[in-house]
Amino acid sequence: MDRRGFLLKAGAAGALVLGVGSVTAQSLPVRRTAADAAQPITTINPHVHGAPRAQGDPVEPVAAKSVSATPPTRGTVTKLEAFRDPLPALRSVRGSRVDGVQQLTIRMRPATVRLHSQLPPTRIWGFEGQFPGPIIEARRGQPLRVVWTNELTGPYPLPVVEIPFDENANPYQWDLPGREGVAPRADVAALPGWTSIHLHGQFSDGSSDGWAEDAVLAGRSQLVEYRNDQPATTLWYHDHAMHITRWNVMSGLLGMYVLRDDEEESLRLPAGDREVPLVICDRNFDTDAQNRLTGTMLHKTTVMRTDPLRQVRSFAGPYTLVNGVIWPHKEVAPDWYRFRMANASNTRPYDVQLVTEDGKPAPEGTIYLIGTDSGLLGAPVDVREGFSLAASERADILIDFRRFAGRKLVLRNINYDPGPWPDFLQFRVSQHGRPSGFQLPKTLAKSFTKVTEQQPVSAERMVMLTPVGVSHARLWEMQRIEAPKGPFPIDGVVQVKEQDGTVTTWQRMAYRWTDPPQYTVRTGAWERWRFLNLDWSGWPHPMHVHVCAFQPVKRGFYNIDGFKFIDLPGGGIGGGTATPVFWQESKPVVASQQGWKDVVNVAAGESVDVIAHFAEVTGKFVYHCHMLEHEDMSMMRPFLVQPKEVLAVAMSMDHELPPNGGHGGH
Repeated sequence: MDRRGFLLKAGAAGALVLGVGSVTAQSLPVRRTAADAAQPITTINPHVHGAPRAQGDPVEPVAAKSVSATPPTRGTVTKLEAFRDPLPALRSVRGSRVDGVQQLTIRMRPATVRLHSQLPPTRIWGFEGQFPGPIIEARRGQPLRVVWTNELTGPYPLPVVEIPFDENANPYQWDLPGREGVAPRADVAALPGWTSIHLHGQFSDGSSDGWAEDAVLAGRSQLVEYRNDQPATTLWYHDHAMHITRWNVMSGLLGMYVLRDDEEESLRLPAGDREVPLVICDRNFDTDAQNRLTGTMLHKTTVMRTDPLRQVRSFAGPYTLVNGVIWPHKEVAPDWYRFRMANASNTRPYDVQLVTEDGKPAPEGTIYLIGTDSGLLGAPVDVREGFSLAASERADILIDFRRFAGRKLVLRNINYDPGPWPDFLQFRVSQHGRPSGFQLPKTLAKSFTKVTEQQPVSAERMVMLTPVGVSHARLWEMQRIEAPKGPFPIDGVVQVKEQDGTVTTWQRMAYRWTDPPQYTVRTGAWERWRFLNLDWSGWPHPMHVHVCAFQPVKRGFYNIDGFKFIDLPGGGIGGGTATPVFWQESKPVVASQQGWKDVVNVAAGESVDVIAHFAEVTGKFVYHCHMLEHEDMSMMRPFLVQPKEVLAVAMSMDHELPPNGGHGGH
């Protein structure tokens, strides 16, 4: 089945809301020959039919449909030149010591920026009027107090349109700019500047974590303290306001946070201009009546169906931006460089590969992963075959350009659905340069510890990710029960046949955002969390748990055909297993995913176990799918972290604790 056939079948199954695609030859990036690479054709128009394009494929414009809303800003061009603009250097900021504590004020305000030299200016909401916001530099062991000041006034900068799905559209609607004659949503246009800033990956108390419902309006500030009591790593900050995170982040409210420590500095990794942040995200743009790009960012999604449930596909756009510029280039010397990468996309996953001019992966010994979401690895990992960068994942990368003097390389998205233009950053290696003398260390973080399944834990949690159909994709928090007599299926009851043949029965405790918290975690505890994806297709769910770092320890794939939708008495749709879902195969955790993380991909039909170490913090927190559309549509649940001494008292008052969540935990 080709990519189009898969997408249409997946849409009929309701899975397209979760993502797109199947691994097919047609969906993979087109490889260019060496002769092709010599041709300087780099102009791109996404209005082209067929598979995702590689550089140089011919393109033709398609006439835009008339729009029923107010005409957008006048556009400039119908196609953009790839690698025309240089990669911007992002500004760094640090706190100032006041009364013995580092303090910093960051303002959110409207601004206009230029995202490509051929585009008109783009209206954004940005931190300090920048997109992305400034890099906040911090040091381990030195708390930083930040005042996030909301100065967001004026009209909402992001038109939002929902296009009826056209199964005959070629190319796919999400791969095209423009509104297709659909008026923007008036309710979104009326939104005020309402924000709650979350520092993703930071071990902060609940009062500083950016609780989604504790957002503030313009003229007010959010005061937080980041403890910075964790290993050196790359974090990122973004809006987390309830219901509207996807639009606020797309409007520009995101930035990088770099935490440093002595252990990292002892490695003498490339620094200064040889240490480069890369904030990656995809976007779409509006067009005028002549099909010219206007520079106005556009949140464009497709309505896959309306009966029995309105299902809207998660956002994915045809243009990839790095540091706020579409398809930039970076001049580099023939030497080692360090790249701190963060995927700030709403949904789109990137499987990143460094590719030479002949379209082949860079040779062995060229590109290494040295750190993941939550810190440095114990040793470098060669990632010439590519590495995952799902939504909100970070990767710390070293690239050795010494053998490529005078040549060009690109970073390419080799995911099965990379969008219409998979190459997103070009490196231009100069002929000459002063070598730094850097040598790749065999050992990185001596403090790194590999976690195994034998790690003692104080609780085990089971979270099932449901397919679209029972509602939008949701998180079912499950508890283990004795098998009921049936008949099956029973709403909220799922049976799982494991590799050893045993069958366990699980019952749903909660799934709505408004359901009471079911999980209470002891401060500093080790826990085992298991995520089981009951969907049949779609992009993996990038699952994120606040205030902990974890390591994946087990992956397995299950036949989930036994999970069925149920027509509930009195209306509504439920779900449960008619026959147990059952284990089919196990797969090892790849080397590039064996570090400390706070985001883990869970593919269709996959079960992933992680061992999580929670921070020495307290408060109310969340875990959620980091597809922002899913998060906003309630694929997010709260949990509590409390001191063990408090829990000891609470255990004497059964009514003060949530029910047992899973087995072995509170």
